[in-house]
Amino acid sequence: LYQIRIGEGAAVFPKDVKKIHLDFAFKFNDGHFGARKVWRNYLPRLKYHNPAVSMTVNRSRENSGPALLTVSYASPGDSSSDSSLTSPFASASRNTHTSDHTPFERTKTINMKHKHESEILSELMKATRATPVVATAEEKAEIEELKDQEKRSEADRARNAAYTEQKRQEKALLEQARGGIGAVGAA
Repeated sequence: LYQIRIGEGAAVFPKDVKKIHLDFAFKFNDGHFGARKVWRNYLPRLKYHNPAVSMTVNRSRENSGPALLTVSYASPGDSSSDSSLTSPFASASRNTHTSDHTPFERTKTINMKHKHESEILSELMKATRATPVVATAEEKAEIEELKDQEKRSEADRARNAAYTEQKRQEKALLEQARGGIGAVGAA
């Protein structure tokens, strides 16, 4: 959970950011590698801290196509507490079609093609004026404790592997000795 809650890419967007859309190819050839890394590494953290922001991904089979990240901002008069637009219990007597689509005042597009994921992230942070999430002292202490536990676990795994290998060799020697005695007695 700490890998999602904190780390590079953990940030809170301002209220006017309503949608993040990534558009890139399935294969990372021809400059789509940074876009793929943003999608895999940073988008989960951003979504964790910004559950109200719609985040969509469109992956195409066309490697020569663009790799774009589009940020959509809500219009200044838009209030997300206006339930008349999004309520499923809206009056049935209306003849106009209501939808939960919020009109966007402006969008900002970032070209991700041939860019490193950290460069894309810094452009996104600058474009959205996002506030990075910093780990608290308690979280840092827990992370250090988890790292220490992982080191101890690695040492335990190595010790266990050595013990298992030693037992396997002893068993092989015993089998070889038993087979050698039986072969001598049969001759």
